Amino acid sequence: MLALGWKASAEQFDPKRLLDYAVLAEELGYDSIAISDHFHPWRNTGGHAPFAFAWLGAAAAKTSRARLGTSVVTPSFRYHPAIVAQAMATIALLAPGRVFLGVGSGESMNETPLTTTDWPEPGERLRRLREAVKLIKQLWSEEYVTFEGKYFHTKEANLFDKPSHPIPLLIAAGGPQAATFAGREGDGIIVTSGKGAELYKDTLLPALDKGAREAGKEPAKLERMIEMKVSFDHDRARAMEDTKEWAALALPAEDKAGVEDPREMERRAKAAEGKAHTRFIVSTDPDEHVAQIKPYLDWGFDHLVFHFPGQDQERAMRLYAKEVLPRLRG
Repeated sequence: MLALGWKASAEQFDPKRLLDYAVLAEELGYDSIAISDHFHPWRNTGGHAPFAFAWLGAAAAKTSRARLGTSVVTPSFRYHPAIVAQAMATIALLAPGRVFLGVGSGESMNETPLTTTDWPEPGERLRRLREAVKLIKQLWSEEYVTFEGKYFHTKEANLFDKPSHPIPLLIAAGGPQAATFAGREGDGIIVTSGKGAELYKDTLLPALDKGAREAGKEPAKLERMIEMKVSFDHDRARAMEDTKEWAALALPAEDKAGVEDPREMERRAKAAEGKAHTRFIVSTDPDEHVAQIKPYLDWGFDHLVFHFPGQDQERAMRLYAKEVLPRLRG
């Protein structure tokens, strides 16, 4: 069944305002609420970075139907995997059956300000994530876990409040190795939109299926979540202007690598404002949004989480809920 969610952009809003939007998202019929987990935001001016786990606890108390989860948290640098396991188990007990954990290999802007070490190469980050996922799953299901990994260790560690329902574990992937890992060890995958059709249909989703088959799992049962970057308004100029807040997304990867200071990221993003809209579906026509989203559905994505770039989230959420979501569900 197709799920249509709302991205709680922690980089854009303070925790109370973000929580009010989450309550509204559920009222408007969004199926899920996925919060980003940042220590530093992508920009200094107007930037925010509330603590995702505390916020999810509040969201669990304030909502009753929508699924809640992270998109995504990194359980392998500033957080020990055991703390992530404990945090999500607690949230799952507050919102039984409607919590998921999305994990990824991390961004230097969130981790190195606290670890104060050099940011590892992608291979090490993926190895750390693999080990972290293994430990989290053990702590959720086993008693008094002694874990001897290369990066993480526990000695008879036990979660006394284990989740009453299994917590789906979704793994963010930008390349084939992580996607295969998501299929093998996860319950699904998380990706972001706007990166070219070949990446999704020829690389990531086939790798996900491959990993599932290697683990003896049915690929069709894995969740395929994608963050859809969309800017919809009756005023096209406004829809275009809203994307400028996320100009950093339009920067080449090499221009973002190793930047931990939001002031510097903001400075670099300023130069990319003219290209910011290229990462978003921008249109005043709801049917055009549906037409541009349809390929993702055809490729097999079944959980779409909509990220609206502007400050007036209520306007964007209401417009999309009224004019686009019914067309997608229909």
